[in-house]
Amino acid sequence: MIRRLAPACALALLLTACSGPEDDGLDAAAAGLASALAEQNLDGVTLTDPAAAGSFGELVAPLAEYDVTVEAQEVVRAEDDGGASVDLAWSWTVEDHEWTYTTTAELTEQEEGGWALAWDPAVLAPGLTDGERLEVTRTLPERADVLGADDELIVTERPVGRYGLDKTLVEPEEVGERAEEVAEALGIDPAAFRERAEAMGPRAFVEAIVLRPEDAEDAVEDGFADIPGARVVEDAIPLAPTREFARELLGRVGPATAEVVEASEGRVRAGDEVGLSGLQAAFEEQLRGTPDIEVAAVDAADARRTLFEAEGTAPEDLRLTLDVDVQQAAEEILYSSEDTESSASAVVALRPSTGEVLAAANGPGNEGLNAATAGQYAPGSTFKVVTSLALLRAGLAPDDVVTCSQSLTVDGREFTNYDDYPASALGEVPFRTALAHSCNTALMDQRELLDDGDLAAAAEALGIGVERDLGFPAYLGLVPAPESETERAASLIGQGRVLASPLAMATVAASVQAGHAVLPQLVADAVPEAAGPAQPLTEEEAEQLRELMRAVVTEGSGVALDDVPGEPVLAKTGTAEYGSPDDDGAHETHAWMIAAQGDLAVAVLVETGVSGSQTAGPVLEELLTALAD
Repeated sequence: MIRRLAPACALALLLTACSGPEDDGLDAAAAGLASALAEQNLDGVTLTDPAAAGSFGELVAPLAEYDVTVEAQEVVRAEDDGGASVDLAWSWTVEDHEWTYTTTAELTEQEEGGWALAWDPAVLAPGLTDGERLEVTRTLPERADVLGADDELIVTERPVGRYGLDKTLVEPEEVGERAEEVAEALGIDPAAFRERAEAMGPRAFVEAIVLRPEDAEDAVEDGFADIPGARVVEDAIPLAPTREFARELLGRVGPATAEVVEASEGRVRAGDEVGLSGLQAAFEEQLRGTPDIEVAAVDAADARRTLFEAEGTAPEDLRLTLDVDVQQAAEEILYSSEDTESSASAVVALRPSTGEVLAAANGPGNEGLNAATAGQYAPGSTFKVVTSLALLRAGLAPDDVVTCSQSLTVDGREFTNYDDYPASALGEVPFRTALAHSCNTALMDQRELLDDGDLAAAAEALGIGVERDLGFPAYLGLVPAPESETERAASLIGQGRVLASPLAMATVAASVQAGHAVLPQLVADAVPEAAGPAQPLTEEEAEQLRELMRAVVTEGSGVALDDVPGEPVLAKTGTAEYGSPDDDGAHETHAWMIAAQGDLAVAVLVETGVSGSQTAGPVLEELLTALAD
């Protein structure tokens, strides 16, 4: 923004007179000077000393990143020498602070017409003299912590070692060779590290990798310290308790990228440590605070004179509902399971009474994917809890007899049960038994009981299928209106276009246990707001669903959970086909299991597994048992 006092002729940056019989151009010259200064250069300005343009450019350079407005105010003509002076009102925006002051510029009338600036450093800042330079100091506060339940530390400053090559300790001709040796000892690409080392300055420390002390034991070869130039710089950076701890959800902190700097509109500078992903990025402003600012005049002896200073804002801790013990237990189980080494996997645990997210764990095969809260998968038979609610509302009772056939054909497509479905649960069986053993055909055969929208309404009553802004990366599922009869049938068993995340399916289990739609909460200080479901869950419906899910454990596909210590476990297994069939017509399958026990609800997903009971079940059983100890 540039403010100008004179009309059209003042738009020129040259300090020359406007045409007019009685106008010598002084007002226009003053406004033109203000315009030039606001652009932080003196291009086109007539100067009594042409070299002053370069002097001004060097002097103002430390402020180049900040916006400024300059307004020409009172113009005073000298009575004796044909000169004039103009007051200049400066207003800088330094970070989020306004620095305002007034200086005076001296103008000299030229014989050939127009006005020239007699440059003086004090035109730029009050009292600035020849031999002084400007320095801007930004002092960032220490980044705030991320806390979990009971304010237990999650992310805080923790010690690390920065491993790399110190070029000051190596002869120039040996840099490439030593860089490769360092890289090999650290298990990184030797050629790439050599290229980077050779490109950096002669006194550079070329960082190769940052490691926690406990990780360095396995990651660094014993001979690293003997390599000429190899060096470890001790430091501390914001880290979670372990390398794996909720890393896909929390995100990471690191040097600001060019994209982050550009998007920050001046609030972030190259070299600043910022949140680059996950919650660290989402809550960057809160966790980072703003810097203290000082603009100083510094002379040749480095004596400082403060021209402007402003106090930044203190960062604030981010409080989450994550329970460190539950989160770590879930991660330890996922990282120790053979089924999750190469397949994406996740565990989400909620507290039904409050909706608090106690754990959002992702397995080793996720490759950075936050499957736990934001993944989108066909939920398979775990979705039958939703279908059951829709059928209960349509008049079907748990003891009503349904037909569980070996196969069911809908519009020419044949649907079957899973391969090892027990023969004893086929035929005419109570609805309770069909759900306990997860009979696909029985539920599909009841589709005529449901009207359009019934399934989506049941999903909403159990907390999913409706878009919510929960304040963190979260996907609560999709239950679209089916476009065909086969899709309508598939939707009843959590296939077709029905999608959910582990967070969504944990919400289903939590809602059944709580007796109302649970709204997941992760950020402790921000309780999400959402309209209640159009058709809320009733206590009678919840009790029937608990009865049905309990039967899964006492007589059905979740019987392995029946001896878990503690309160009775409610559960539902799930298997969902996905992708293209192989040469034998078989699909890969998602393996799911959800459960509720006391004030705990859990969902387990293994993206590619055998079945819910065989692949997800053992993970769930181990977690419930561990938490009961």
